Amino acid sequence: MSWVSRKLGWLTANHWAIIDRETVRTPDQAGRASWQVLVVLLTCTIVLTLQEYVGGSDQYARLFPYDRSQYWELKGFVWWSGWRVLGYVIIPILVILAMPGERLRDYNLTFKGGKHLLLYLVMFLLFLPVVMIASQSPSFRHTYPFYRMANRSSFDLWAWQGLYAAQFIALEFFFRGFLLQGLRRALGANAIFVMVVPYCMIHYGKPMMETFGAILAGLLLGTLAMRTRSIWGGVLIHIGVATTMDVLALRGCPPMGSGKFCHG
Repeated sequence: MSWVSRKLGWLTANHWAIIDRETVRTPDQAGRASWQVLVVLLTCTIVLTLQEYVGGSDQYARLFPYDRSQYWELKGFVWWSGWRVLGYVIIPILVILAMPGERLRDYNLTFKGGKHLLLYLVMFLLFLPVVMIASQSPSFRHTYPFYRMANRSSFDLWAWQGLYAAQFIALEFFFRGFLLQGLRRALGANAIFVMVVPYCMIHYGKPMMETFGAILAGLLLGTLAMRTRSIWGGVLIHIGVATTMDVLALRGCPPMGSGKFCHG
């Protein structure tokens, strides 16, 4: 219990105060406009707008109408995942490199969080019962798996899981790396709360329980990323939870190779 209490102490107001003390700010900066905050948040709004209007698989369908090819739908998710990598990784990296005095390695890309893997495992186990309960709901079955032909073959399943994992790595870098570190100097621990707002909003359209869960997950993962200076524990949790959700959804699909697809 003492270990759990000590670790959960990270999530208290005192922990956020500790993070604030680690932030490099001077008293005369209080209340002043920050060009870095402007650049980071402007990049965020542009990237999320591109994702909404250009980077969706629905946009792929409009640009490349169904041609009866075997992997037409999978190509739509290649489009979707590719836009996540472009918007969540490539564009922010270019912005970081263009900002004077900024170093890419400072954007929570270290592997220092490895010693806290047990804590991430505990978090995963805490989320697991919620995911299992949610998997019984009609809204969950309607939403997952995203790729309804994932049960068609091993190639479909693993190609989809690879695309899914790539966009989670990209997502963690954008929200728990680029946004947190980009806002940290001006906002301190408050950068976590700012990051949670767009992070929650990208879940709109998914089951409501999942969207509310994203608020809690954003706070926890943001706090851990800021404290450990690493996004990789969050990457592992995200991929683990997402894979579990897909496995639970696939249980209700016809057997692989049956010729029938999920929700079909």
